[in-house]
Amino acid sequence: MASKSVNKVILIGRLGKDAETKFTPSGISISKFTLATNRNTKDPQSGEWKELTDWHNIVVWKTDHVANFLLKGKQIYLEGRLETRSYEDKEGQKKYFTEVICDAQNLVLLGGGAGRGEGPAEGSGDYERPVSMPRSAQRPQAAPSAQPAEDFNQGITDDDVPF
Repeated sequence: MASKSVNKVILIGRLGKDAETKFTPSGISISKFTLATNRNTKDPQSGEWKELTDWHNIVVWKTDHVANFLLKGKQIYLEGRLETRSYEDKEGQKKYFTEVICDAQNLVLLGGGAGRGEGPAEGSGDYERPVSMPRSAQRPQAAPSAQPAEDFNQGITDDDVPF
């Protein structure tokens, strides 16, 4: 009987630093950064709630289109897998580290950055510009609505639409 296994990580958190993006010799982009996730726990002695932060090392492949937006404080959602690697330090000691590996297609930019002037306070829901717009771009003005051509209007009203 074949055994099954699962190695899947889902995280929502904020970047701890701007992503460091490099390219492989074949031109594939790789971005690395740390991601902070928070959790609440109750102190057994005092009974007070405390917020704890966990830090995760993240490696994202094929970040050509999002690398410029992976900035400190930016909130993201990602899906990936855990990978543990090892190396020998200068003293010959074997060191291990674990990273979350994912592709950019499994990464979603969620909101503005914290403390970078990229949006209002968390939870307000009203952003000055979409996350996917470059910083240097100006927000486009709404184009005046044009009346549809007379032959386009085929007598269909809102009551005819089933949803």
